[in-house]
This record gives sequence, structure tokens and C-alpha cells, in this order.
Amino acid sequence: MIRYYLAALAMAVVPATAHAQITAQNPASVSAAMQKAGYAAQLTKDTSGDPMITSSSSGSSFTVFFYNCTNHTDCRTIQFFAGYPDKTASLSVINGWNSDHRFGRAYISDKGSSRIEMDVDLDDGGMSYGLFEDNLQFWVATMAAFEKHIGK
Repeated sequence: MIRYYLAALAMAVVPATAHAQITAQNPASVSAAMQKAGYAAQLTKDTSGDPMITSSSSGSSFTVFFYNCTNHTDCRTIQFFAGYPDKTASLSVINGWNSDHRFGRAYISDKGSSRIEMDVDLDDGGMSYGLFEDNLQFWVATMAAFEKHIGK
């Protein structure tokens, strides 16, 4: 009997604590979460009209792009992105990064600049503030490690 009571209590508590607050469908929630975590976050639109957030960490700019949008709203995923037009790393340096790091996909743009990006799936209910902040801190650390890797 006690086991059933505890199971019912756990089920009653889980939905309240598991409620996701950060969704790509609500770009302002992403911007607000970034600000709550101590980052500047300017919510604008990209050249196609989808939401976009510009921010920075330790003097390096990065962008949050919104993807899988319907009519420039109702987005499903985001991507943290940083590009370094003044830093051209060799293909072997970029390949070395991708070989040694699971997160933070790196590549060279068609104009030769080094780039790094990290996708975050916020579909199907989004994620809690705590998990979003963890992903944001992971992104910032990954971006800093990439900058060191390419000699920026």
C-alpha cells in the first residue's frame, strides 16, 4: 500500500517540476533565459525573417539561430553559432577539433573563415531553465575551447 501511495505522490510531483519553460516556439523565453544566466541577448530576426538572438561571451560574439520554423514562427530547434572571419584554420586543425570533440561541430566557410555551431532540440515541450542554462554554459565553454584550438 505504501508503495502505491509513494508512486502516486511521485506522479503528482513530477509534472510540476518537469514543466519546460524554454521553447523555440517562444523565442522570448530563450532570450530571457540567456539574460537570467547573465548574458546579453538581443532578439531580432535573421535575413529570412526567422527569430535570431545575438550575444557574446568573453569578448566573442555568437548568434542563436532558430530553425524548423513555420512562417517565421512556431520554431522547433535552435543553433548556437560563432564565426571567425579573421581566423582561417587549416582543414587539419578543423578536422582535429571534430575528431576530438563530440559537441560543437566545426567547419570552414566557403570564404575560408573558421566556424563552430551546436544544435539544441527544443521541440516536444522544450526544456527546463536549468537544463537550458547547462547547455548555454556548455556552449560558451565549447566556443572558448574552439577559439584556443584555432589560435584566436
